[in-house]
Amino acid sequence: MKRPTTAILVSTAAAIGTALAVPAGAGAAQAAPTEASAPPAVATCGTADLRISFRDRLGGGMNHAGGTLELRNTSGRLCALRGYPGLGLENARHAPLPTRTVRGSTWYADDPGNKVVRLRAGEAAQANVAWTHSGTKARHADYLRVTPPGATTYRTIALGDIVDHGELHVTAVAHKVPVRD
Repeated sequence: MKRPTTAILVSTAAAIGTALAVPAGAGAAQAAPTEASAPPAVATCGTADLRISFRDRLGGGMNHAGGTLELRNTSGRLCALRGYPGLGLENARHAPLPTRTVRGSTWYADDPGNKVVRLRAGEAAQANVAWTHSGTKARHADYLRVTPPGATTYRTIALGDIVDHGELHVTAVAHKVPVRD
């Protein structure tokens, strides 16, 4: 038995891939997507495009605290977010404090998943942030740095709370992140 060469293997794989990609009887022009059918590209919302604030502050039992972050598109154009906001703690002089961010579900909300959220002018996305404040290796944080997903700069908002171990939990952004009852 003769061993197939690399060239024969590559051409066979290419032929199989073409046969699978193009339905029988379809011409190449029919198989290729048209520009009209492709979704339009949407720019990522930058930090300058967003007003960031706490929509709601949340309290709860067992020394838990948190809030619903709101990232509102103020750019006047359509833009998109995808993923998790970056978070950091600051003291009263805006000096950074050691912070650890955990992505996923929080004490208050299930993680909606890492999906594209398109925001028209004036629309907002949300993310839920939670922490504990029992005093265990606590850091008093006067401010919270919020870096939108895909951005490299941040906005600072008031926090004014104690955060155990400097640990913050955050969900991905979504149009709405429902808070558990």
